Amino acid sequence: MQGILIVNKPRGMTSHDVVSRIRRLFGTRQVGHTGTLDPDAEGVLPILIGRATKLSDILTAETKRYKARVRLGIETDTYDASGTVIKTVEPKVSREEIILTAERFLGKQNQIPPMYSAIKQGGKKLYELARKGVEIERPAREITIYSLTCEEFNSDLSSFSMTVECSKGTYIRSLCHDLGKALGCGAHMEGLVRTASGSFTLENAYTLEEIAECIENETAENLLISICDALSAYPEIVVSEENAQKIRNGLRLRSEQLTKDNLPEGMWVRFSDASGLLCLSSVMRDESGTLVFKIEKTFYSV
Repeated sequence: MQGILIVNKPRGMTSHDVVSRIRRLFGTRQVGHTGTLDPDAEGVLPILIGRATKLSDILTAETKRYKARVRLGIETDTYDASGTVIKTVEPKVSREEIILTAERFLGKQNQIPPMYSAIKQGGKKLYELARKGVEIERPAREITIYSLTCEEFNSDLSSFSMTVECSKGTYIRSLCHDLGKALGCGAHMEGLVRTASGSFTLENAYTLEEIAECIENETAENLLISICDALSAYPEIVVSEENAQKIRNGLRLRSEQLTKDNLPEGMWVRFSDASGLLCLSSVMRDESGTLVFKIEKTFYSV
């Protein structure tokens, strides 16, 4: 059994906990995920099963959408509600000020990740150092905030919801913290739901209880998104059995062999034959300047 399973991760579980549960339910070790969600966060967590694990880097790189609850006036050491309060200030800001300040975070920027994160630095995970009371300088990472909307303000404007679409590697906790700093009153993230990861949304996600029930009823395969469907955005080239065998032998097909000499360099395409998906390949020029298809990921049976 292989494919992509969209899990609605509950609060209180790590992403690795979910992977372990799916391994047990499906009886396979070949399981991975496409982007960590903090234990206190919930929502869309795409799980890859079987050969679909080869898609990890592609799917992890896709944009994410979140809905966060921001609490103004209180800073914590973890930047979220699970941490220790380190500063309290009465927020004296208007709705317009919050919205205009938040808009300054749109676009490309450098974000410093929180100390309480699983990022490794000097061979140590940052949260391991943080738990010992050690704080070190962290290099900023480039991220992109594509859209950001503030809404659902409470009556005294001390909390509101923030809907964010962003690039991979974005820490919404850090965004909430940095927004609080910019407003001059501090802030932390009260709650977080990932509503989408790439094209996968909360609407097509399943709870662990629903997945377990389908396993019991032997209908779990119906929950899986096929590798082919997950890669439907890539142009498909159907090849003859002769060329399919060349791909299986690891050979690079030339664009002239397929009368596909108008494809731009760097473009990725999927090759299929009568039996199904064979591989993902990129268009490149070889040493002689000839356009060829370099095999990037294979999906055929050996």
